[in-house]
Amino acid sequence: MSIKTIDDLLAEGVQGRHVLVRSDFNVPLNEAGEITDAGRITASLPTLKALVAGGAKVIVMAHLGRPKGEVNPKYTLAPVAEALSEELGTYVALAGDVVGEDAHERANGLSDGEIVLLENVRFDPRETSKDEAERGEFADQLVALAADNGAFVSDGFGVVHRAQASVFDVAKRLPAYAGYLVNKEVSVLAKVAESPAKPYAVVLGGSKVSDKLGVIEALAGKADYLIIGGGMCYTFLKAQGFDVQKSLLQEEMVDTCKELLERYGDKIVLPVDLIAATEFDREAENKVVELDGIPAGWMSLDIGPKSVEHFAEKLAEAKTIFWNGPMGVFEFPAFAQGTEGVARGIIKATENGAFSVVGGGDSAASVRVLGLDEDGFSHISTGGGASLEFLEGKTLPGVAVLER
Repeated sequence: MSIKTIDDLLAEGVQGRHVLVRSDFNVPLNEAGEITDAGRITASLPTLKALVAGGAKVIVMAHLGRPKGEVNPKYTLAPVAEALSEELGTYVALAGDVVGEDAHERANGLSDGEIVLLENVRFDPRETSKDEAERGEFADQLVALAADNGAFVSDGFGVVHRAQASVFDVAKRLPAYAGYLVNKEVSVLAKVAESPAKPYAVVLGGSKVSDKLGVIEALAGKADYLIIGGGMCYTFLKAQGFDVQKSLLQEEMVDTCKELLERYGDKIVLPVDLIAATEFDREAENKVVELDGIPAGWMSLDIGPKSVEHFAEKLAEAKTIFWNGPMGVFEFPAFAQGTEGVARGIIKATENGAFSVVGGGDSAASVRVLGLDEDGFSHISTGGGASLEFLEGKTLPGVAVLER
């Protein structure tokens, strides 16, 4: 795969040029509208700093949440503009619209080395339209903000698996380059996908088997261990005949899990104990139980301590580890031990020479929420869905469009 990178663009020169940058600022907010995990903002800094230092007039495009093509104050990028200003140490203005009058005025008024952040691109329904002509029309309006001699830098890895206007269609209309973040993500994930050192352990969590079915089937032939926790493990346990009571369950996937266990049973590693709770609540009564010991009417919200030890033993043998998805409801302290225990097992394996990748999404968030050392992992991806699709071998439109 040969793609031009931001270093190529900087070598050509960006002084005085408008550069459109697609970043991923889809950060979590609390009820007060405050950012609770700024990891994706921090990850965007190297590319933005390089462009500012080069004297570019930087126009940043990003989204937040799912406003469904309508202007919704709940999803304004105002908190992001404030946080970005603080992290960059320079004022980042927020346009009052996406491609309207204010966006044009601010883009036209940029001086060399200044940045403007457009309002949420998903406020415009054309951003995510399945109609290529509609997306193209929106892309044309975004490109118009860059005036003559503009360029495009793709630096939002969390969105490159989608053919959306600001990710895909803009890249077809301007000289396009991979930012530092996207280039690093592709390089790291290619190493895991193409030539993982053995033994290779894949740790999968999250809520639904159906979400991870593709990656399970794609990696079962490559991985030595498929370690499964989180909400998806209960469908596998049901397939083994255990009564999971009110635990999260995809009944329609039980037969699929039976087939996976028959085909890859020697590789699939499941919990050996659980933490059961009376209800889905941070203060719920809870206790450690055996797989067949969930009390009637209760549910499991985490893997148990023996499971953590069991998983850690497998991780200790691994030379390559890919982790996507928490082991339990880590947002509730009582049910965070499984995720933290497995994360610490991965950190220990990394200290002993394993190459470890945290596959974005809730896994990356859990590392920061639990206060774990991010440097304890070889790489923390910013794109959950994108990293999974890359490992599945799928074409990522936002990366493919950068190939020259």
